Amino acid sequence: MSSVLVLYGTGEGQTAKIAERIAATISERGHETRAIDVRDRPDSFTLEEYDAVVVGASIHVGKHQDEIRDFVTENRDALSGMPTAFFQVSLSSANEEKREEAAGYVESFITETQWHPDRIGQFGGALRFSEYGFLKRLMMKQIAKDLLTEEREPNGDIEFTDWDAVDAFAADIAAFVEGRLGVVPDTTGDPAA
Repeated sequence: MSSVLVLYGTGEGQTAKIAERIAATISERGHETRAIDVRDRPDSFTLEEYDAVVVGASIHVGKHQDEIRDFVTENRDALSGMPTAFFQVSLSSANEEKREEAAGYVESFITETQWHPDRIGQFGGALRFSEYGFLKRLMMKQIAKDLLTEEREPNGDIEFTDWDAVDAFAADIAAFVEGRLGVVPDTTGDPAA
């Protein structure tokens, strides 16, 4: 089987949660997976030990994490030589009218980094009102007013992630990696198989 890295940048934890779900779904097909926050990479980190890479980033104030952009730019040549995917997490992706705006963030990222991933996914994020201070709570309620269709408890957390879409994206990545590398998925759940 192949070794798949899921490297992500997260602001408030939803991208990490999605990255872990992608890694788990790919792992269920018999692949060795590892999910790593870009800020927690060991000094000895290298892409050489991986057959495929999935990169994830969230959008905050219209931008992806600098660490993710820098990582992709610095490793563009290595990424271009293997199966890759990119996923973005944003509140815009959860809103039908703002999906085009969310797609624009992806296009900007691709233009900036000159990296062309084989697969791209966009997922709705989350609002963690329970973790926000007073001012941030007010600001986030204003930003997300189009998503808040009913009055919500301002301290309650709200998740906009479509987990079925995340699972489908991960399965598509796994199938693409298998086809590109010529490996057969192990769906028996037996690590010895």
